[in-house]
Amino acid sequence: MGMLDGKVAVLTGGASGIGRATAVRFAEEGADVVVGDLQDGAETVALVEKTGRSARYVRTDTTSEADCDALVAAAVEAFGRVDVGVAAAGIATAQGASNIRTRAARGDATHVVNIEPDAFRRVLDVNVLGVLFTDRALARQMLAQGDGGSIVNIASTAAKIPLAGASPYCVSKAGVWMLTKVMALELATTGVRVNAVGPGYTDTPMIAGLEDDEPAYTTAMSITPMNRLGTAAESAAACLYLASDESSFTTGQILHPAGGQFTG
Repeated sequence: MGMLDGKVAVLTGGASGIGRATAVRFAEEGADVVVGDLQDGAETVALVEKTGRSARYVRTDTTSEADCDALVAAAVEAFGRVDVGVAAAGIATAQGASNIRTRAARGDATHVVNIEPDAFRRVLDVNVLGVLFTDRALARQMLAQGDGGSIVNIASTAAKIPLAGASPYCVSKAGVWMLTKVMALELATTGVRVNAVGPGYTDTPMIAGLEDDEPAYTTAMSITPMNRLGTAAESAAACLYLASDESSFTTGQILHPAGGQFTG
């Protein structure tokens, strides 16, 4: 038996990176998977189906509450229920570039006193409202089913570490972490658990090319004692623990696959 045998999982941001790795790991552990993303999720669906499980892709803009509701409804239509949800959709900057490389290249151009309000707002829309809308849709379905469930939000070590030049990202991920705790408290007696994973610097499309950008990579490793990037699979493993019954007495917590960033 897998850790998620017979479960149904819904993941946003599942077309790439941590979302994709988590979708595949969940399938390997016995779950059927519904992937929501603005990007085409066909490759993730194919990878899930290679494990012998079923998968669906639903085009989803998480800043639209209607899209998030439709994603969960599609999962119910296809598989009858939802047991696990992972809110992995997110952006680093309004332009899509990694904040670490932007900071290294542009100096103080992205500092709070200089950043354009629309650039700040876009990151919060995706990273905070997108998670809120996803979590609400998942929680409402789980409450209607009446037998609990697990929601995992992808935050970041930036939820706790202030990074000069990355205020939208830091503030948004701190918001995800606080939203996780508030929802966990509100739902604690219902059987619906809400936790978070806060990765450190992880080798995903969000930071593609970082190792070839010496100033940016040096900055990243300066706060990473293990002196390497994490992998999407390592974050997926943390998601699996929180999604499974192995963490049945755990809610309102955050796990950091982050190479020791909080050892100091």
